[in-house]
Amino acid sequence: MLFLYRIGLVLFGLLMQLAALWHPKAKRWVAGRKNLLERMATEIKPSKQHIWFHFASLGEFEQGRPVMEALKKERPETKLIITFFSPSGYEIRKNYELAEHVFYLPLDTPQHAAEFIRIVRPQLAVFTKYEYWYFYFRALSRQQIPLYIVSGIFRKDQVFFTWYGGLHRSMLGFVKHFFVQNQESDDLLGSLGFRNTTLSGDTRFDRVYELAKRPQELPEIKSFCGESPVLIAGSTWPEDEALLVELLQKYPNWKLIIAPHEVDEAHIQAILQRFPEGQVIRYSELKSENLKGKNEFSILNTQYSILVIDTIGLLSSLYAYGDLAYIGGGFGKGIHNTLEAAAYGIPVIFGPNYQKFQEAKDLIAAKAGFSIENQKELNKLFTDLQDENKRKKAGEKAGNYVKENTGATKTILKQILN
Repeated sequence: MLFLYRIGLVLFGLLMQLAALWHPKAKRWVAGRKNLLERMATEIKPSKQHIWFHFASLGEFEQGRPVMEALKKERPETKLIITFFSPSGYEIRKNYELAEHVFYLPLDTPQHAAEFIRIVRPQLAVFTKYEYWYFYFRALSRQQIPLYIVSGIFRKDQVFFTWYGGLHRSMLGFVKHFFVQNQESDDLLGSLGFRNTTLSGDTRFDRVYELAKRPQELPEIKSFCGESPVLIAGSTWPEDEALLVELLQKYPNWKLIIAPHEVDEAHIQAILQRFPEGQVIRYSELKSENLKGKNEFSILNTQYSILVIDTIGLLSSLYAYGDLAYIGGGFGKGIHNTLEAAAYGIPVIFGPNYQKFQEAKDLIAAKAGFSIENQKELNKLFTDLQDENKRKKAGEKAGNYVKENTGATKTILKQILN
């Protein structure tokens, strides 16, 4: 199996180089790893020891961020090294102010792993949620460097629990301690004989709870919303956006803010073209020079009912201005972050592909989250939630759910530092 694993990684690397010829994200993935270890050896001071945090992408970064920031606060002399596998994480967080250095993770080979550990010399390593790399884990174990998994999540259908998952089960043996999100994960690890586990919960609750207490002020958004009820559609894909068009036609008293998952110009233009001209405006236009000197509040509240966010970094603060949230991705691989919206005490709506997300199942059970499978179901649900009291009751349950599940960061940090 180890031979197949190595062959698979070689093929993956070759495919990424081929895709880089036309695909922008693949191009960044390849370019970011060019002469990477040489650059790391030049930039990292060998006299310092570091704590290494690795993240698959941006979502995992936000999940592990509370642990990093609490660790830095507790031990300000700590030097953090961060690596990302995906460009979507690296490109957005490459200038993260608390990190000594931020890099891509070199592809998992014995040579890369050994050289990486020699250069970084981490005191300990923290991986968030998932991403299991055999040679990196083995290199850490051989150097007796403790490896922690935080906000780990395990399901029966994962390769660890199959008859052919021996190699992946061996990776688990390199981990010093697992901090898992739920009882199922704890039980599944136990079924493989692993007792080095703590049911700590999900660190995302800590992150979104703190964000909701101090959202970024967005005066243009406040002006756009005015006194109207507002639906915030976060991390949407074309399948989600198609549903929202008909919804706004049926409820013209509502305003809609769409923050798509991808903000490339082609996608933004496609969204704008879905709605009647004169009703939709993009966020960059709200901040442009042509609104200066005009009655901005009047313009934004009488003419436009749909706002398209064409930049990144605003979504977690947008929910503060909403009465309802629609979370995208549920008609694709899986829904995006529902907790960011729930933390503000507003109900969340999402598509049918949510089964891999414990928080979505919990929100549904609490009657604070709602799954829909088609336009008809969305229209019916939206009609039901026109009742303000019903909407507020569901929102309170969402906010309480987030608050009651905070505390994972404190549990994790206490054990790592002791």
